[in-house]
Amino acid sequence: MRRSMRHAAIGDTFAPRPERPSSHPARPLERTEVKKHLKLAAFLLAGLFSSLAALSVWAQEWPSRPVRIIVPAPAGSSLDLIARTLADRLRVMWKQPVVIETKAGAGGLIGMDAVAKAPHDGYTLGIGFNGPIAFGPYMYARMPYAPARDLVPIVLTTSQPNVLAVQADNPANTLAEFVDWARKRGDRFSYASVGAGSSSHLTMELFRSVAHIEAVHVPYAGSPPAGLSLAAGDTQALFTVAPALLPLIQGHRVKLIAVTSAQRSELMKDLPTVAESGYPGFESLAWNGFFTGSGTPGEVVRRINADVNTVLKEPAVRELLANQGLVAGGGSPEEFRAFIDSEGRKWGATIAKIGIRLDQ
Repeated sequence: MRRSMRHAAIGDTFAPRPERPSSHPARPLERTEVKKHLKLAAFLLAGLFSSLAALSVWAQEWPSRPVRIIVPAPAGSSLDLIARTLADRLRVMWKQPVVIETKAGAGGLIGMDAVAKAPHDGYTLGIGFNGPIAFGPYMYARMPYAPARDLVPIVLTTSQPNVLAVQADNPANTLAEFVDWARKRGDRFSYASVGAGSSSHLTMELFRSVAHIEAVHVPYAGSPPAGLSLAAGDTQALFTVAPALLPLIQGHRVKLIAVTSAQRSELMKDLPTVAESGYPGFESLAWNGFFTGSGTPGEVVRRINADVNTVLKEPAVRELLANQGLVAGGGSPEEFRAFIDSEGRKWGATIAKIGIRLDQ
C-alpha cells in the first residue's frame, strides 16, 4: 500500500536514509582559505577574551559611584534595620556612599519593582523578602515584574521566626487560651499584618486554617504601624518578627504568646512554639536577602555576594543581628536561588489550599 504523504513525511523524518553519492564532491580547502578561517577564528577569540577582560576590569572597578539599596518597607522596620546595618560596613569596603531608600507599599511589590526596572549594573540593590519574591507569583493574577525572570538573587541576609503578639491586657496567656478567646469573638476578631501577601499575613492565614478560627485581615504598610494598631486595640493579634515589637513589649503594651520556629528560639527560650502548643509541624520563617535586576554582569553579582558574606561573618555584626532576633545568612547566589524555589513550592501549595488571591 502507498503511504500517505503525511505518513511518508513522518517516516522520512525518523527513518535513516541511505547515503547518496554527491554529484558535487567536496572541494578541498585551498591553503589561502584555511588561513582566512584561522584568522577569523583568532579574531573572534580575541574579541571574546577582550570582552571578558573588560567585564573583569569593570567588576574590579565596581563600584565607582554611590550604590542604592531599596527597602520595600517603612523606615524603622526590621528590613530597614538590616539594610542600614549592612550598609554601614559596605560603604567602608566599597569606599562609596551606600544610600538607603525606602519604598513601602503593595506588600513590597512597589520597592522590588523599582529594583527590577533600574539599570542592570549593580548600583541598585533591593532587600527582598518572602512576600514579593516567593509568595507573590502564587497570589497575584498579575505582578509588575516576574521575580524569577526580572530579579537576580545575590545573597540571603537574615532569617527569623514570627511571633504571635496580642494586647497586654488580653486574657489569653497560652496559645490554647488565645484560640478559645478568638473563637468566642467570632467576626469581631481582626488581625493585623505587615502587608498583604507578607509572611506576617500568610502565617496567620495558615494558623487560622489549622486552628479553625475566623478573623478579619487588616494589612498595614510595615511592622511599625501594624504593631501600633495592635497596641491601640484597633486589631487583636499580629504575627510578625519580634524586634519590630520590642518597644511595645518593653512598654507593656503588647505581649507574646508563641513563636513559629520549629524549635524554641535561643533568644526567647521561655516562649513556646506553635508546634509544641498543639499544632505539630507548624513552622514559618521570615527571611530576606539582596537582589538586583536581571542582566547585571555575573562578576558584579559575585563581587557583591562575596562582600556581603564577609560582612555577615563579622562577630560584631552577627551579635548585633542576634540581639534583634535575627539569624545571619550568607551563602552563594545559587544556594539562595534554590532556597527561594523551595520556599515557593512550600508556600505555593499552602496559598492554593487556603485560597488566597490578591489583586494587583
